[in-house]
Amino acid sequence: MTMVLDAHALMVLFNDEPGAEEVEKILIKAESGSPKLLMSVVNWGEIYYSILRGASQEMAEAKAHEIAGMQIELVPVDTRDLELVRQAAVFKATRKMSYADCFAAALAKTRNAELVTGDSEFKVVETELKKIRWLK
Repeated sequence: MTMVLDAHALMVLFNDEPGAEEVEKILIKAESGSPKLLMSVVNWGEIYYSILRGASQEMAEAKAHEIAGMQIELVPVDTRDLELVRQAAVFKATRKMSYADCFAAALAKTRNAELVTGDSEFKVVETELKKIRWLK
């Protein structure tokens, strides 16, 4: 099984908000190889700038280091995978979503993966994705 984490999922964990326990359980399971966790580098950047803006560069670097230690494959945005970028662009053009969220949704769609989020902005693509695991 493959799951895509959006920025919201890790921010919930870092801020110990409702849903943090579920994210922690998913990360622990991923240590043994299943589920396989993916995150777009665009969503990694979203986490970094959110922490940088809300706290400090030191905290952003610390969390980046923490993410590097997790079993999360960061998926690049490059010319070898224009299908991901194309799908994100389609979502951006046809839905009311932030561009970063479009990448999380596109990654989930192109990899036929379950999206893990608590961000209600994803309701507009719910019917297009395999499954959304809503954090509560």
